Amino acid sequence: MAGSIQVWDRAAARMTEEIVHGGGGVRFLYRTMVGRRLESLVLSRRFVSRLMGSWHGARFSKGMIPGFIRSQSIRMEEFEPAEYSSFNDFFVRRFRDGARNFHQDGSVLPAFAEARYLAFSKVTPDMRFPVKGTSMAPSPILAVPEEAGIDPGRFRGGPLLIARLCPADYHRYHYPDSGRTASTWTVHGRYHSVNPVALAALGDVFVRNERRVAILATERFGCLAYVEVGALGVGRIVQTHDEAEPFRRGGEKGMFLFGGSTVMVFGEPGAWTPSADLLEKTGQGIETLIRLGEPVGFRGQQPKP
Repeated sequence: MAGSIQVWDRAAARMTEEIVHGGGGVRFLYRTMVGRRLESLVLSRRFVSRLMGSWHGARFSKGMIPGFIRSQSIRMEEFEPAEYSSFNDFFVRRFRDGARNFHQDGSVLPAFAEARYLAFSKVTPDMRFPVKGTSMAPSPILAVPEEAGIDPGRFRGGPLLIARLCPADYHRYHYPDSGRTASTWTVHGRYHSVNPVALAALGDVFVRNERRVAILATERFGCLAYVEVGALGVGRIVQTHDEAEPFRRGGEKGMFLFGGSTVMVFGEPGAWTPSADLLEKTGQGIETLIRLGEPVGFRGQQPKP
């Protein structure tokens, strides 16, 4: 991964190279002593990401849009036609009707974000994979406050999906099933990058970073801990659905303003199993690019092919 990020594209059935926005800057920040000190002391602070968010929300920032589309090879025909008032307005663009569809089989857990996925069938407290030093244990990531009345132990030994969104991606995220929101809270923290280069350098990014947690009581997949992780440059994590209201499978939950970011979904043991192809690629240390709404898991045990 010296100069690029290789991911498995499920739809194309081949390895592809991810176009890293600001890749040289990321490598400087996380692979040099000067860069790491700069990132740790200044750039990961909340005010820096908020300033970046304000800049990308200003009208003059829309001049960045054409060059970003070209450099990231974004297929704009997949999105609703619109006149964007700022770069952030473009950043949270919506898919056209019919561009993506949620899998309708109730036994299938559909992809809640269009992203690069890692999957784990059983999360244990000491698990440090796929990045050395990165803890996937639910308790420190969820950081459940006492008033929430939630036992984080209910997710110990259960499945986990990690969806990493790079800046070129669709940055709205969705509900994988119908149900209601049992509890929500925010865990305040820094805004480190979630790029694999940063994960390899820092290890505990998912515990350090700002995140929003929602406990979802779903109809078919038990209780889910849905974690939205902020990252370097992410000005805000926005909830677009009223969490006091029930949600529907495929409905929009929220969006990230400018920056790469991550959604993590923890499940209860035995409630569902991640897709076999995701588990296989994760075991090889490879992320899988998944389109919104495609299968990423199955209720109970995955059926035999």
